[in-house]
Amino acid sequence: MPPRLRLTAIALDCPDPLALAAFYQRATGYALHPDSDAEFAGLTSEDGLGFGFQRVDGHRPPQWPGDGTAPQQAHLDFDVEDLDEAEAMLLELGAAKPEFQPNSARWRVLTDPAGHPFCIIARRPN
Repeated sequence: MPPRLRLTAIALDCPDPLALAAFYQRATGYALHPDSDAEFAGLTSEDGLGFGFQRVDGHRPPQWPGDGTAPQQAHLDFDVEDLDEAEAMLLELGAAKPEFQPNSARWRVLTDPAGHPFCIIARRPN
């Protein structure tokens, strides 16, 4: 049987790591890594997941929906208790809401300040 993998970190390219880290820190409550700087900033969740943001010159944000010139590449999903409340908070923090929403009753597609698409998903009762 192959070894099991444990995800320990996610990193996003962006033009301003500290600004993007601040957005996600306010949204998630994750702790800012003390060695964060203008080249690479990181957050850490309570369970140890690292969330990093690395500066890339000439960063081109992905497109939602992808059009082939700058495809979505990847996206993050976050469970939330209340879609409308979470959406309002994230928009206030600097997220944007693209016009195309494939299933807004169940999830919402937003983009972070660097243009990365992410979804907030209504948490289903257990």
